[in-house]
Amino acid sequence: MNYISNPRALSVIVLAAVVAMLLGGAAQAGAAPSKKLPENYNFFAGIPYELAHPGGSLPGSNDYSCKPTSAHPRPVILVHGTGGSQTTNWGAYVPMLANRGYCVFALTYGAIAGLPWPATAVGGMGSIPASAAQLKRFITRVLTATGAKTVDIVGHSQGTYMPSYYLKKLGGAKFVTKYVSLAPLWRGTGGDLLAPVGRFMGRLTGTDGWLPVCTACSQMTPGSRTNDVIWAGGSPYVKGIDYTNISTRYDELVLPYTSGQVPGRRGESVRNVVVQDSCASDYSDHLAIAGSRRAAYLVLNALDPAHPVPVPCGVVPPFTG
Repeated sequence: MNYISNPRALSVIVLAAVVAMLLGGAAQAGAAPSKKLPENYNFFAGIPYELAHPGGSLPGSNDYSCKPTSAHPRPVILVHGTGGSQTTNWGAYVPMLANRGYCVFALTYGAIAGLPWPATAVGGMGSIPASAAQLKRFITRVLTATGAKTVDIVGHSQGTYMPSYYLKKLGGAKFVTKYVSLAPLWRGTGGDLLAPVGRFMGRLTGTDGWLPVCTACSQMTPGSRTNDVIWAGGSPYVKGIDYTNISTRYDELVLPYTSGQVPGRRGESVRNVVVQDSCASDYSDHLAIAGSRRAAYLVLNALDPAHPVPVPCGVVPPFTG
């Protein structure tokens, strides 16, 4: 999403910084302990660790000695959203998945090259084709290390959109079994308002990556060349992959939120979920949906539908989850 030109989004970034400063002292160093990791269902839960360990991996993630089990035979790849990273986006998800026996891996993609930290922890800014190539290399490394044949992807925001380029353009479809999306945007964001602007700027500049600083942001508009790749064949989906789309009606960055609620065609395996449909007190926005216990348990059930967990329904606040 375009955080640069969205005033509300900028306020979210400021809030995140404040929360990070307040929580920064709570970060602990060291690799994942053998005992259970503490679970903190809060979108900002990973920021303190990034502050204490710049460029590091959250405890429980990126352990290349991890071997998938018969209960969880595929590594889970966490793909962050615009402005996120392997730590800052996944403070709720890494411990939850690691505690349940998954091999969990997360990357930071699309950071602006040549800049020092903390810019290295602000991913998803570069072009989507380049980020998809990063994802391809990362998944290849994970498969080689773990011995698995395929992976499951869990993405948030741009992390639901960019991997589809990997699937459709870079040969990734045969390496993915499940594709779980939080705040997806298959049709892009901005709807009918931004579509003509995106097409005009694309013709004027000769590229769909025309937005300064955040190349990916303009590639997530309807009608962009990148969006055309994702919709190659008339659908954003690939047959043989199991998709779950989890959206919120209060998404302020995926506009309209129904951009991510695309029905599957015959032969495609797609489940669409809007969190408010079964819990009116869920006020998740674009950030909170990647931090709440409620959405996280929906993800667990998407990854392992044979062993469902009860999904709670309580008041879910915006921003934090």
